[in-house]
Amino acid sequence: MRAPWRHERGRRRNGRRPDDSGQVAVEFVGMLPLILLTLVLLWQCVLIGYTYTLAGNAADQAARAGAVGDDCREAGLRHLEGAWASNAAAGCGERGGMVYATVDLKVPVLFPGAISFPWNVRGEAAAVWEGDGR
Repeated sequence: MRAPWRHERGRRRNGRRPDDSGQVAVEFVGMLPLILLTLVLLWQCVLIGYTYTLAGNAADQAARAGAVGDDCREAGLRHLEGAWASNAAAGCGERGGMVYATVDLKVPVLFPGAISFPWNVRGEAAAVWEGDGR
């Protein structure tokens, strides 16, 4: 005689399937840390990319302003907001009929305004001098 708990083709002797209620919840709880870690890493990649975009745009604006004789550094920092502006450094120079601008930004860890990574993101741009022939 077979024991009543033995399975025959996935069913018990009384015709009911084995009870696996709660299995999805257990598996989800086990995978939750991996899911959260993946989301955090993706968010950090978004922040790094956004910082590169901001640095490049600020450098473009600074070079354009410098090309017509405006304050290059102020123009570069004007287009940054919040935490990115507080840690930004802009530099400008002229050489060979061109105005060169650089903007350095810190990459925030998880959200702007808290801590930053120890390296900078640099945006560089150049524009042809359009001023009065200095």
